[in-house]
Amino acid sequence: MLLAPSFRQLPERFYSLDAIAPLPNASIGLLNHRLLQDLKADAHEVSGALLGLVGAAGSMSAGEPIATGYAGHQFGSFVPTLGDGRAHLVGEILDPSQRRSDVQFKGSGRTIYSRGGDGRATLGSVLREYLLGECLHALGIPTTRALAVISTGAPVLRETVKPGAILVRVAASHLRVGSFQYYACRGDLEGLRLLADYAMARHDADLIGEDHRYRRFLGRVVERQARLIAQWMSVGFIHGVMNTDNMTISGETLDYGPCAFLDHMDPGKVFSSIDRGGRYAYGNQPNIALWNLTRFAETLLPLLAEDEEEAIAQARAELETYAPAYEAAYTMHFARKLGLASVEEADSRLVADLLNLMSAERVDFTVFFRQLSDCPLGDPAVARAAAHFADPAGFAAWRQRWEARLATTGRSAEAIAAAMRAVNPAYIARNHRVEEAIAAAEEAGDLGPAQELAEWLSAPYTERPGGERYQSGPLPHEVVRQTFCGT
Repeated sequence: MLLAPSFRQLPERFYSLDAIAPLPNASIGLLNHRLLQDLKADAHEVSGALLGLVGAAGSMSAGEPIATGYAGHQFGSFVPTLGDGRAHLVGEILDPSQRRSDVQFKGSGRTIYSRGGDGRATLGSVLREYLLGECLHALGIPTTRALAVISTGAPVLRETVKPGAILVRVAASHLRVGSFQYYACRGDLEGLRLLADYAMARHDADLIGEDHRYRRFLGRVVERQARLIAQWMSVGFIHGVMNTDNMTISGETLDYGPCAFLDHMDPGKVFSSIDRGGRYAYGNQPNIALWNLTRFAETLLPLLAEDEEEAIAQARAELETYAPAYEAAYTMHFARKLGLASVEEADSRLVADLLNLMSAERVDFTVFFRQLSDCPLGDPAVARAAAHFADPAGFAAWRQRWEARLATTGRSAEAIAAAMRAVNPAYIARNHRVEEAIAAAEEAGDLGPAQELAEWLSAPYTERPGGERYQSGPLPHEVVRQTFCGT
């Protein structure tokens, strides 16, 4: 099942061989049976293989694990050497359609990039990534996924002693903007070219051999990120730490540290305990993505053209595609949330005005859009949606405009409501439910709440009996105000 990492085909300076210290008391905490089914893999075989990788030194059948180097802008400040400080790339897998994915252990111990850290992860941080990744996957948003949670049986010291765990992460690749920054800042043009060619072979193989392949590669990455951020925004997701080392070349969501979902609509909302200036607030995510992509474009300048001015002109031209691509995707997603199958020029104003109303009155983002889905069916649903507003006049005026726009579509009320329910989730990884699952696991050793939450998140658009506690927003004493990365 597990192949040697193809990254090892690159010269040795691209990675470090780092053995995983044995963890004789490790056990499988959670196994992602849905992902196993997608991969057509046997649960018993996979469990045994994963435990074998951490059970004894030298037990790997796919070769030695590696750690890779990367740089990154962290909260705007450039750090030339970061890298896999608590992660090991243990191999790759091919799914039934022959798509290649990395298998990485996160929290598996020290590497040469650990910079004094212990290389371990807490069970809580691993569960957060497992649950949030599966939530976004079920919502149809590109993301890395967790194949398993391995309980290490070893404590981890943070503010207090916590149980340790390893996340077994599957990703299209772990190539980041920071991967390119690592070689660019060292002036390693050959390394930069080799990395770009490897990235294209993984993600954009049709570009190989083209004359302007590096420019088109930049354009592809820009387009993927524009679509991804628009999807985040459409479900109220806040990544929390959009450093350049956390932005993938593949367009997948990577590294669920201090991430969270909006409770009430708030463009300035920040959950991360370390984002004191609001750099990565919900409403800032589109601009930060472009900032990160600009840093990526800077690394590719030597590959775009020999003449620096020409290279800058090419990079600028590709970066200028970001805003229209993002706006088109953003408006399309929100138009669909409003029951519109196509987008007209005035629809962006209709969306913006609703979000402003919701923000002014602190309206629950997910609950409101789900309830709005039934408004085309009649007064009871309209009353439930209007109840979110202390002054209903503003919503009533907006609703008249919305209903007039819906009337132009020619679709029945039933068809509109069904289409809205298909894109407005009933269930997301509510922050208070995630924290509840983490507390049960860390304090009582009970993974049941995490398993149950993952089950509800697996079908986010289908309401089921008994799902009210996973659908509703937090009570005042349940509100989560800060999230933490667990490093």
